Amino acid sequence: MPETLEPVFRSDVTVQLVKHSADDAHVLWSARVSTQGEQSLDQIGADPERSKGLINYLMRDHHGSPFEATSMTFFISAPIFVFREMMRHRTWSFNEESGRYRELQPVFYIPGPDRRLVQEGKPGHYRFVDGTAQQHYTVDTAMKASYRQAYEEYQEMLAEGIAREVARMVLPVGLFSSVYATCNARSLMHFLGLRTTHPDAKVASYPQREIEMVAEQMEASWAELMPLTHTAFNANGRIAP
Repeated sequence: MPETLEPVFRSDVTVQLVKHSADDAHVLWSARVSTQGEQSLDQIGADPERSKGLINYLMRDHHGSPFEATSMTFFISAPIFVFREMMRHRTWSFNEESGRYRELQPVFYIPGPDRRLVQEGKPGHYRFVDGTAQQHYTVDTAMKASYRQAYEEYQEMLAEGIAREVARMVLPVGLFSSVYATCNARSLMHFLGLRTTHPDAKVASYPQREIEMVAEQMEASWAELMPLTHTAFNANGRIAP
């Protein structure tokens, strides 16, 4: 039997903003072409209160296209099942680590002790509550055993010369992958509206906690880049324009 790497178990995710062309001035510049024609970016934002008011107007009245004059690329390290949920949002551009071309590393997701385990109620009208100590123990031991076995089988197939694209089929969705994900501010707001819970949201959302962990880190970076837009997003119920 080949020597198997020792698995790494994580209960967190990593989100890094790696490049961007996104600030409030880009929104103002794009919006004002409707009434003022071409302007340079350094002409924008001379009147902060007027700028704040325009962005709030665009958000409130759902004039969304100026928010598309932005771009953000994030590097994300998270379990595969998170990316499968993200891909439901078709406005993202993705490039993901490939299990066809590189040997996948044994890094797996285990819910942390603060992760609520028990669902009560029906879809659309449910909540999650804390699990018992025994339930947390069951989740922890079952996942670790399953992950170890799956990765051992993966390594055995590779050792026998089986192609990576075939051997990877045994690996679970709790395996960590890495992705570069790119979107504009309008798309990000739509994502945040569905994948976070927030007291200012007019429409309740029930995201899986792991994708919410990704969304929260994205929002923190975006709020620093575009503070006027982020404030208007919250003030208008966290609904994408």
